[in-house]
Order: sequence, then structure tokens, then C-alpha cells
Amino acid sequence: MAIERGRSRPAIRERTRQPPRRVDIPRSRIICLVVFAVLLAASIWGRLAYWQVVQSHSLSALAQAQHLTSIVLPATRGQVFDRNGQPLAIDTTAYDVAAAPDLIPAAQRASVAARLAGALGLQPSDVESTLNSRLKFAYIAKRVPEEKASAVRQLALAGISLEPVPQRTYLPGGTADVSLASSLLGFVNDAGQGQRGVEAFYQAQLAGRAGQATTYRDMLGNQISLGNQPRVNPVDGSNLYLTLDANIQYAAEQAIAAGVAKNHAQSGSVLIMDPHTGGVVAWANYPSYNANLADNFSAAQVAATQDPIVSSLYEPGSIMKVATLGGALDAGAITPTTSFDDPGYTNVAGSVIHDWDLRSHGVVTMTRVLDDSLNVGAIHAMQLEGPDNYIKYLKAFGFGAPSYVDVAGESSSWGGSGAQMPSAADWGKVQMATASFGQGIAVNMVQMLDAVNVVANGGKLAQPHVVERIGNKANPALAAPRTVISPQAAAAMTSMMKDVVQHGSGWMARVPGFQNNQTGKTGTSQMPENGKYSATDVWSSYVGFLPADNPQFTMLVVINKPNNGSDNANEGYYVSGPIWKEIAQKIILQWRIAPSS
Repeated sequence: MAIERGRSRPAIRERTRQPPRRVDIPRSRIICLVVFAVLLAASIWGRLAYWQVVQSHSLSALAQAQHLTSIVLPATRGQVFDRNGQPLAIDTTAYDVAAAPDLIPAAQRASVAARLAGALGLQPSDVESTLNSRLKFAYIAKRVPEEKASAVRQLALAGISLEPVPQRTYLPGGTADVSLASSLLGFVNDAGQGQRGVEAFYQAQLAGRAGQATTYRDMLGNQISLGNQPRVNPVDGSNLYLTLDANIQYAAEQAIAAGVAKNHAQSGSVLIMDPHTGGVVAWANYPSYNANLADNFSAAQVAATQDPIVSSLYEPGSIMKVATLGGALDAGAITPTTSFDDPGYTNVAGSVIHDWDLRSHGVVTMTRVLDDSLNVGAIHAMQLEGPDNYIKYLKAFGFGAPSYVDVAGESSSWGGSGAQMPSAADWGKVQMATASFGQGIAVNMVQMLDAVNVVANGGKLAQPHVVERIGNKANPALAAPRTVISPQAAAAMTSMMKDVVQHGSGWMARVPGFQNNQTGKTGTSQMPENGKYSATDVWSSYVGFLPADNPQFTMLVVINKPNNGSDNANEGYYVSGPIWKEIAQKIILQWRIAPSS
């Protein structure tokens, strides 16, 4: 086919390349991302706000429980001094060994326990048991001495700390097994509480008031002091100044221990006082105890620390005749020379009561009644005085009520504090008769010696006490002396008691140089046993003061259950008289008491 000339070919359309079309992210996806981010941020901030605001208190408490510790700042316990300034009870430093078990890795606890146990003398299993507890703080041992604390310190164990604490310390006593005046002073337990004696009676004054501090501990259990933590400073206890003489106390402890051994006795006690002030000079028992070992006392040992001088009652026997005849003298019922016929027995309401020696004595004076300790004579004096007067004078001499001596645990006849002695109408005639010579009437030794103090103090009874000053202040609890009998009656009784030493049963207590100027009275009383009186077990006692014309001290010695074979060898004059003499001689030397010219 012929191609026409001049006819153009169809134009070829030229394609131009367009740029790629842009794909837009949908607006909804952006919104979702924004919302998600906002929600995530809100969740994080909300959680932070929950922990930091809502749970702030509980988290802070948890943190404090892990690192913040509140510790007691113990007050320094007051010291106890004798009349001459000799320290009797002081605080030294011991250490409590403590652990923070949660800071000790479990794998190391057995090793730590073994090393601690070796240093402290404990069982490793016991220490490991404490370390395996879930406690944040626990004691491993309390009140360990410096040598053991030093051994622990050298171990440098993480999580183990030493806390210094006060340790009560007492002087050595008159025998190797006791501390000085342990019965009187008492002791302090590991809680800082006074037990027995002066330590218990004056607990509030001695202990002071503990303080408190808050401290942080690091991961090793060491304290970190921060200035903004609350602190209450302790208030230290007051010092006590006693009427006790440590030197006389030591001598009394030696003498009573030797006397108990010599007489094969169960126990013995000696009490020495200043009759003018009522102050206790010495207060000794044997057996007694070592108060320095109180932290290790068993329950039975604690029970054995009860003080027989003030906490036990006994029947004083013929020493009571001092009060009986003293009251009768003051009432005008008798004089030292009043005489009567003593057949050796008397019939009271159908009961026959004998003199101790079962002998007839014929016509005797009241001075002879005291010299030879005649029971029938004491009954006769009481009957002349009359029942009402007799009871009145017993009360006046301090019987039937506590002595209120400032030592814990006092027991007294007719019940406890505030008890009243029965009226004469409530006493049986036989009971009143036997009480006149100290049988069937129970007293403690403080009451008995204080009654004798009346005679030595010109008829006045001074408040018995141990503490003279608390800090720099006089003891505020001391009552003023009160008159019991007249000075004339006291002088007459003093003369009669001198005669006991010179011509009567007190001859074994005569002190060379003072035998004409000292007083005495013996006592022997049977012990109640199963509703009747024992045929063998007795209290043997001796009381007296010296010099008679200017008494410097009164002293009562009581020996329980002496066992010397024959009856006479267990009598007060034979058992207790020589002990009284031995201690009196030491007091005379110590105090430089000169014989009268």
C-alpha cells in the first residue's frame, strides 16, 4: 500500500514521571500513641505518688525498722557509802553483747556463732539459734566482764556490737563466800531493780530515771549518730550514806560465822545499833551470800537471800524480861529491890509454869530475877503491873507493830504494817504469862534491840534506820524520838542489867576493863515444832550495851539451833555471850572507847 506523502505519523504521547504519592498516617493512630504515652506517664507518676505520699509512713517505718534503733540510756545508779565514806556498793562497767542477725549472711552464721561462743564461754548451738532468728536485734549475752568483752572486740565480727552497761559491785565480806553486808544491802538484778535490803527499799532514789536516744545503724550494725534524732538525757540516782561502819561490819561477819561453826548451829545473826540515834552500826548473818554473783542466782538462791534479821520472827526468851521489868519499874509496880518468895513454879489458870532450872529459889529480889533469869519472877512482875499496863508498855516498847526500819521485807508480830496488838481481854492468861519471859511472843531482831535501846537511851525510843543521808539531805523519814519510860526507870533497869554481868548469867560476856560498866541479858527459848515446843532446838541469845554510864552501842546476838550436846551448853550465856564479847572488844579498839576510871 502506497504511503501517502505528506501525512504525518500519529504523535507519540510522552509520559512524564510523577513523584510517588505520599501516604499520610491516620490521625487516630497519632492520638492513640499520645494517649498511651500520657497513660504510661500517669501510671508511673501515680505509682510514685502512691509510694511517696500514700505509703510514705509505712515505708519510713520499714526503713527505720531496718536501720533506726531506739536505745535506753541508763541512769547511773547511786552509790552506797558507810558512815566514814567507805564505798559499799558502786557501779562498774560490764557489757551486753548484741547482734543484728539480719546483717549476718546465713552462710557465715555458724562460723560467727562458734567464734562468739568461744570468746564468751557459751554453747555454739545456742548462739547460732539466736543468729538464725528473724529478729533485727537480739542479745547474745548480758553483763559480761571486760576481759570477755575485749575478746569479742578483737574478733571484729560484722553485725555484732558491745553495749556498755553498769554492773553493781560490792566489797568482800568477812568470809570468802559472802560480800560485805549482803543481807543488809541486798543486790541489783540484770534489769536494774534492787532486790532485798537497802537496794530494794531505796530503789527509786538509787535508780534515778533512764533516758532514751534514737540512732541509725549501718550495714555492719555500727551506730551512726545523727544530730536531728530525739534524745532524753538520763537523771542519775542519788548516793546513800549509811550509819553502818564497814570495819565493825567486817568484824561482826567474821565473829558470827565462827560462832555458828563453833556451836554446830544452823545459823546466826548479830545486830549492832547506836541507841541514841537508832542508827544501825552492823547487820550480819551467817550463812549469807555473795551479792556480786546475783546475776547468776537460781530461783532457790534468790529465795535464800531473805534476811532473817528483819524478815524472820523468833521468840526472844528471857531478853524480853528487860521490857517486862522496865515497864513494871516505870509503872511503879516494882523496884530493883522488890522481893518475893519463888518456889520455882507458879500456877496460871491451871497451867504450871516453871523456872528454867526447875529449882526453888526462896526469897529473891527483882534484880536477882534478872540476874538468874527467873521466869516466875517475870510473871510476878507482870501480875503486879496488871494486864492493861503490861500490854500498854509492850506497845510503847515497839512490839506488835513494825519497827519501820528502812530495809525491805520487814515481818512483824500480829501481821504486817499497821497491825494492832490484841487488847488484854483478848489475851489468854497463860499466853500473857509466858510472853512476860519471851516465850509465845514473836518479834524480829530490830524490834527486840530497839526495845533495849530504850533503856540505853534514858527511856526514849529512837527510830531504827540504816540511811542517814540521801544525797546531801538528811533522811526525811526519821521520826523524832519518843518517851517510853522515865529516865529514872531506865537508870534502874540499867543498874539491874549491870548486875547481870557482874553477878548473874552474863559473866561469859565480861569485857576486860569494862566488866563493872557494861550491861547484859541472856535469852534461851525453845522453838515451836508441830504445835508444841521442841525439846532440843532453841534460839540462844545475848544482848547488852557498853559503857553502861554512857552507851556507845547496843548489840544483840542470836544463834539458831546450837548443837553442843548438853542443854546448858546451848544456853544463851554459853553460846551467844562469848560472841558478843569478841565483837565488843573490836568495837572498843576501833572506836577507842576508854574504860571509866
